[in-house]
Amino acid sequence: MSKMMNAIGYKEYLPISDQNSLFDFETEKPQLKEHDLLVKVEATSVNPVDIFTRKGQKDVLLNPKVIGYDAYGTVMEVGSKTDLFNLGDKVFYAGAYDRPGSNSEYQSVDERIVGHAPKKLSIEESAAMPLTALTAWESLFEQMNIDINDENNANKSILIINGAGGVGSIATQLAHLAGLKVIATAGNDSTKEWELEHGVDFVVDYHNDLEKQIHDLGYDYVDYILELVNLDYYWSTITNLIAPFGKIVSTTGSGSNLDFSSLKNKMVSFGWEWMYTKSWFQSSKMITQHQILDEVSNLLDDGKIKSTLTKTFKPINAKNLRQSTELVENNHMIGKVVIKN
Repeated sequence: MSKMMNAIGYKEYLPISDQNSLFDFETEKPQLKEHDLLVKVEATSVNPVDIFTRKGQKDVLLNPKVIGYDAYGTVMEVGSKTDLFNLGDKVFYAGAYDRPGSNSEYQSVDERIVGHAPKKLSIEESAAMPLTALTAWESLFEQMNIDINDENNANKSILIINGAGGVGSIATQLAHLAGLKVIATAGNDSTKEWELEHGVDFVVDYHNDLEKQIHDLGYDYVDYILELVNLDYYWSTITNLIAPFGKIVSTTGSGSNLDFSSLKNKMVSFGWEWMYTKSWFQSSKMITQHQILDEVSNLLDDGKIKSTLTKTFKPINAKNLRQSTELVENNHMIGKVVIKN
């Protein structure tokens, strides 16, 4: 087997329309650590984190950087301390932020953040899911401590800001599966229709007064709020709508100093969600991502949730990756875009 592989990378931040923003090159296959799998990548996906990472590159790199934070593939080799997978297993995962990504022919990845891929879905349907499913699952069931089997969830509500994006499209389904009343924001008829097909009970138009719309639905407050776009812009709305003892989770971060004082008298909990924290700090909680992905795989195979794939490019090369990235950059995506061999 050759020691070299094909990959797609960049050396500097350039507009995605520039052919050098992402380019094909050849590099050495990765070496395995003791807990690693070597995976032959058959499909990858584009997420906002790809854009964020490229834009954060201020200097020109000596060697190309490979990103990509979703993958479906086949286990080709295993490390000395692996015990969760066998050669030939089909797997899916989001990987680690501080290691080379999935925009490559082969990738080494710690088995503790890898799941067994769904058996009843297509390759591209599976590849669309890992990052967004992990983010949504951790937000709802770890950060907010929602019990997916609690019958009392029927009396509780959640507002998901940006319910038609990659994370939103799976968060709405998981919240619905947990029995919550799901409210999500949308901006046009196509996103509204998509959300109603993915577990949303009520859609509110983000162009108009969200507070009034939610009050008109009969809710003075909502018990949970998952913020997936522009925390600064929505902060006052969020703090006004969150219920006493409610829980807020944000995935987007903030560019300004937020005023948390309005949450004190309600005893509201606030949490940041970044699904790479576990692998970044080599936490003992890494294994939970394996468990979550296996559970998500079962839910997908059982038809209890569905893939959020909406567009596929073939094959995996720099040209198709640039086209996929442009869709995500321009906010033209509902659901997820996948690049497949």
